[in-house]
Amino acid sequence: MFDRQKKGDRAVLVLPHSRGDGDTARRAEEFAELVKSAGAEVLGVISARVEDPNPRYYIGTGKANEVAEAARALEADLVLVDHVLTPVQERNLEKHLGIRVVDRAGLILDIFAQRARSHEGKLEVELAQLKHLATRLVRGWTHLDTQRGGAIGNRGPGETQLETDRRLLGERVKMLTKRLEKVQTQRGQQRRARLRNTVPRVALVGYTNAGKSTLFNALTTGDVYAADLLFATLDPTVRKLEDLSCGPAVLADTVGFIRELPHDLVAAFRATLAEARDADLLLHVSDAADEERERLHHVVDKVLEEIDAGDVPQLHVMNKIDLAGTEPRIERDGTGKPVRVWLSAATGAGLDLLRQALGELLGGERVQSALQLPLSAGRLHARLKAAGAITGETVDEHGWQLRIDAPRSVIAPLGGNPTETQLLRQLLAVAE
Repeated sequence: MFDRQKKGDRAVLVLPHSRGDGDTARRAEEFAELVKSAGAEVLGVISARVEDPNPRYYIGTGKANEVAEAARALEADLVLVDHVLTPVQERNLEKHLGIRVVDRAGLILDIFAQRARSHEGKLEVELAQLKHLATRLVRGWTHLDTQRGGAIGNRGPGETQLETDRRLLGERVKMLTKRLEKVQTQRGQQRRARLRNTVPRVALVGYTNAGKSTLFNALTTGDVYAADLLFATLDPTVRKLEDLSCGPAVLADTVGFIRELPHDLVAAFRATLAEARDADLLLHVSDAADEERERLHHVVDKVLEEIDAGDVPQLHVMNKIDLAGTEPRIERDGTGKPVRVWLSAATGAGLDLLRQALGELLGGERVQSALQLPLSAGRLHARLKAAGAITGETVDEHGWQLRIDAPRSVIAPLGGNPTETQLLRQLLAVAE
């Protein structure tokens, strides 16, 4: 339904900003990278001061005229606006300029449509596109009659093309939603299988282009596509992580985050981002050479909150130290716990320190101990077995003698009554 045009990607960029924006240059650079990732050719850039957004065009009328003149002079095919426009503003700008107008949300959706490779990723992108398109259908059919009826002299031609498209779009959204629900169920089963194997789960998160995929390949000898582009990879990839002092773990590479990520896209990618939400530990990757890395930390944390992953423990990874001119090292808190690792995924410097930190954190979160359960605790025994926490057991007239090996986060919530909870507390206390 959304084939990209083979021609027509010569663009004029419009960069709105206000007096309070302290990162105008960074925003302009990031938007240019987005345009590059989409495959468009930049013909010109126009900055627009917007203190009080124009409800008609978002930018002022004078600036809209300036953009129109530049687009005609440069023979541009489209105008890309670094802001989320309302459907009315987008439609009015298109009418005023006489060429296609794509806002920030539409541009990001276009990039995602190009990069999605898995069945799940394609479904999620199409669903987000349809939701974005739903409020913009009218712009393609303004020449048609609207549907009328109900009184003499006021009867219309029946269902118009616009109404037909809206109905078909709604049916397609319902179908995609059902398919995604099925995919979510399948992914949930896969995650539960990993949990039963009691393998710790680690997920890479971070601002896009921070080097997550490069780090993923360096740690797992994987073959995930990595390039100096925004959203170089979209689909989650899971590999086994070996050579840790705590034993093997599962590492997942997820989609990168970005400022003003379209809400529909975040909602649609909840299944993909569930790798982050269900992880035992997040590796929050940042570009150590980026002067604004602290601000980007907050952007990533905000998205993690949106997908209910804000409470998952994090280890910060400061990547690209070869560009920042610093040495590999581990930073620890007052208790000696690793909180930040400085490394270069491209050169390999500091990767051994990251493995050391992972071993400490995941080993400390894992419970490996013996547990004796009375025969009256049959339900707790069943829950421990279903969670994959039991690696060995014997039974006699006194009850079960179990060998437990599982993440602390899995065992802690399994108690169903005070007696069971007390047994688990004793187990966790012994394991500390």
